[in-house]
Amino acid sequence: MPQPRPRFADQLSTVWHQNDSMLCVGLDPDVTKFPKSFGRDCGALLDFCKSIVDATGDLACAFKPQIAYFASVGAESQLAELIAYIHSRWPAVPVILDAKRGDIGATAEHYAREAFLRYNADALTLSPFMGFDSLEPYFAYPERGLILLCRTSNPGGDDLQMQRLAPAEAQSADRKHSLPAERVFERIARLAAGPWNRNGQLGLVVGATYPQELARVRELAPNLPLLVPGIGAQGGDIEASVRAGAGSHGYGMIVNSSRAILYASAGGDFQEAARKIALLTRDALRDAHNRIHAKNPASQAA
Repeated sequence: MPQPRPRFADQLSTVWHQNDSMLCVGLDPDVTKFPKSFGRDCGALLDFCKSIVDATGDLACAFKPQIAYFASVGAESQLAELIAYIHSRWPAVPVILDAKRGDIGATAEHYAREAFLRYNADALTLSPFMGFDSLEPYFAYPERGLILLCRTSNPGGDDLQMQRLAPAEAQSADRKHSLPAERVFERIARLAAGPWNRNGQLGLVVGATYPQELARVRELAPNLPLLVPGIGAQGGDIEASVRAGAGSHGYGMIVNSSRAILYASAGGDFQEAARKIALLTRDALRDAHNRIHAKNPASQAA
């Protein structure tokens, strides 16, 4: 049975300040990109990821292992060992299991057990597109974070997330009137910030590649943590992302970088190179945050 963990929201609040960081280090291990000193088996995945964790743990606000990179090569036990290692080595830094699960009923219950009992992850990414009942089984673990896909960083996200819903009808004191038609991602953000957010567990995935939509999500969900992929290899702008997505309470963002850190060097200096890129990214995020809040001190409330 996994050891109890603090509430994900409390972990984030602490580590954002403790490490002065909004950087999330994504752990997407691809053996074909490892330095030659590593093997090509499941053990190499674990050893490589541990090396990255050791190099960046004091610079990160979270680690985010992507389950597919482990499951595709039969390295599930190594994934469990990696998460346990992070909890032991860097206990203040939460682990977000990136699995993007989305199903209903008993299947969702088993996915929840996988993430929170088998792997002991502190948070899990989820797809909300089957509705609230597909999320309900995860609320049985009230200390864990549930991070919903909202406005993703890939171009294909436009196919659904940017589509407008039919205008809703609202009843006022004197007459019925139409509400503005929401886009799908806006509906998800509004629900996540409101009736869906049991126990304050929810966060949202919003790509750095779309700063206007990131700002809109922050407007609709001012207090939710935002997991923001898309900087680094995907080209998202740090300054624009922080300006759009930083929370009213100061930090509020978990900004993910994977490939740029993991594969900063293919040589024997890969750990030093990974730390250098992580440090530069952490500092760039921090400096952007400080510049923005220096101009808007009221946004530093709390």
